Amino acid sequence: MTGASRGIGAATAVALAEEGFDIAAVALPDAGRMADLGGIVTAAGRRFTPYALDLARLDAHGRVIEEIVREFGGIDCLVNNAGVSVARRGDLLEVPIESYDRCFDVNTRGTFFWTQAVARHMAAAARPGAHRSIVFVTSSNAVAATVERGEYCMSKTALSMAARLFAIRMARHGVGVYEVQPGLILTEMTEPSKARYDALIADGRLLEPRWGRPEDVARTIRTMAAGLLPYTAGQEVRVDGGLLLTRF
Repeated sequence: MTGASRGIGAATAVALAEEGFDIAAVALPDAGRMADLGGIVTAAGRRFTPYALDLARLDAHGRVIEEIVREFGGIDCLVNNAGVSVARRGDLLEVPIESYDRCFDVNTRGTFFWTQAVARHMAAAARPGAHRSIVFVTSSNAVAATVERGEYCMSKTALSMAARLFAIRMARHGVGVYEVQPGLILTEMTEPSKARYDALIADGRLLEPRWGRPEDVARTIRTMAAGLLPYTAGQEVRVDGGLLLTRF
């Protein structure tokens, strides 16, 4: 899985280990967090190997994936969790090119080509009896526009479409593809905006009036990876406390 070192990624790695998966943890270099996460996963009786990678570096994808396949013998579940936010919130008319490019390089371009490479391995290696899956972690902003971080919204909307496209392409190989749309999840990425969202929660914007936890998202991903959503294909599942539920 990508973006494994913290937040939703770390919680998902633990949840999948509890489900019986060995963990290939891909993230930017972060030896301390990876060591802590590895201790938890191995304590659950599963194998854990960290891989340092900036997902925007497409030239490194092949090497890392080959290492993972060699180490674990194959890939049964890919969780696309890596993502970056905007350099700073601000006027849509002043979005820096660098921030736009970084959002798309990681959230969209990097994740698309990483998934393409993993999907090729899945397509070439049948695993009879195993439920195989690809899970895209997008965002409520794949649906709801936040004009102060337009480049992030656009990158996640594109990623949502990628989930549907891979669902169609990988169905013939018996690979289930899903999308998870987290809402207000308290992580390091959302911490800078905590006061703003605290006010929205207090104002009744959520049906369940609390911040979401990484473990909430991880439980949904675990359900998908375990094959407990039969006869579903490409659907998005919102883990947002009712944030996007239409009300009048």
